[in-house]
Amino acid sequence: MSQLNREARRLLEASFAWIRVEGELSNFARPASGHWYFTLKDAQAQVRCAMFRNRSQLIGFRPNEGDQVIVTAKVSLYEGRGDFQLICEQMMPGGEGQLQKAFEQLKQQLNQRGWFNAERKRPLPAHPRRIGVITSASGAAIHDILHVLNRRFPGLPVNLYPSAVQGPEAADQLVSALQLANRHAECDVLIIGRGGGSLEDLWPFNEVRVAEAIIASAIPVVSAVGHETDTTISDLVADYRAPTPSAAAEVLSPDQHLLGQRLAQYQTALTRQLARQLQQARQQLHQQRQRLRHPGERLQQQTQQLDRLEMALTRLLGQHLQQQDHQVQQLHQRLLRQTPRFQLQRQRLLWLTEHLQQRTERQLALHRNTLGQTARRLNAISPLATLERGFSLLLDASGQVVQHVEQVKPGDQLTARLQDGELSCRVMDPQEMSQST
Repeated sequence: MSQLNREARRLLEASFAWIRVEGELSNFARPASGHWYFTLKDAQAQVRCAMFRNRSQLIGFRPNEGDQVIVTAKVSLYEGRGDFQLICEQMMPGGEGQLQKAFEQLKQQLNQRGWFNAERKRPLPAHPRRIGVITSASGAAIHDILHVLNRRFPGLPVNLYPSAVQGPEAADQLVSALQLANRHAECDVLIIGRGGGSLEDLWPFNEVRVAEAIIASAIPVVSAVGHETDTTISDLVADYRAPTPSAAAEVLSPDQHLLGQRLAQYQTALTRQLARQLQQARQQLHQQRQRLRHPGERLQQQTQQLDRLEMALTRLLGQHLQQQDHQVQQLHQRLLRQTPRFQLQRQRLLWLTEHLQQRTERQLALHRNTLGQTARRLNAISPLATLERGFSLLLDASGQVVQHVEQVKPGDQLTARLQDGELSCRVMDPQEMSQST
């Protein structure tokens, strides 16, 4: 018997794909395990059903005895009793009125949890570098989004994460696509959505697990489900709700023409600002130049003798420099008429000129130092310095220094030069001196 039931179960599960059944709930049981056991019936027949805990806890409304519901299930057989049964994966209220009622109940429940609060939602990127789209690969939504992006900003990359947007597998695929996009982490923002449809068609976007995946996304999410009048739970929990997929693309994509105009305005403003700063810098440079003083104004005035020697030396050096400059000019003209290495040789010539000037300045400084030392030595042996020590110079009428007695005779007029002046003296005969005494 057990082998018969096992084979019957395998046959049933292999013969039927996913099915959708609508009926009235009966014999509804919720044991402590969290599994649901119930019967679906209509006027002519009934079938036993089971929904296990991992699926029942994802239902966004609370079913009750007598409710009309629609389940998505697999056909199977409970081998222990040989009972034909349905293993339910999803459940939603049956009928448009029941669906709307369940939607309002779920909306109120999630609102009380704070899932719709504006402060929880994140701002969208002003200029996304890449957009991710979660929708059907063959639906109208992706074509509408790509058409808008191609018109407004053709260079914006798009990643498509394909998912069913209707039917029993849609909710799980939407959750998987959201998780995949977050693992890849390539996009700055995600669009999740589809075109319009009935409330039953849009129901995957009302599933709690889809809403949880949107909230858990590290990437901002734009929900664009249905037409402008359609509203889903995904719209309410997303960071931004767009009325249509095309509107979502309009919101996220920059207008290339507007960006071009803005860039032109920025360029004009930047050019003007740079021109003003350059003018201010020029004025400051001019003012600094006006305030500069030549270093020569700080030098002390040289002695008259040093000035004459310096001018003579400068004159000689100027003549030498003119000769060198003449030779440089000749070499320069010859270089212009010769090889293409003119620029290199010209740089060498400039360096030589600068080197010559530096060498001349060093020689001039050396001569100045030597002259100063010489002047100090001359002053040390100068007769004038002897006068300062209390001695005097005796000069004859012709201004010659008298060094020996034989150079004078009685009656000669002499001059004695002292430190602070001169004295006139006359040479007297010794006899004349004794008589006067």
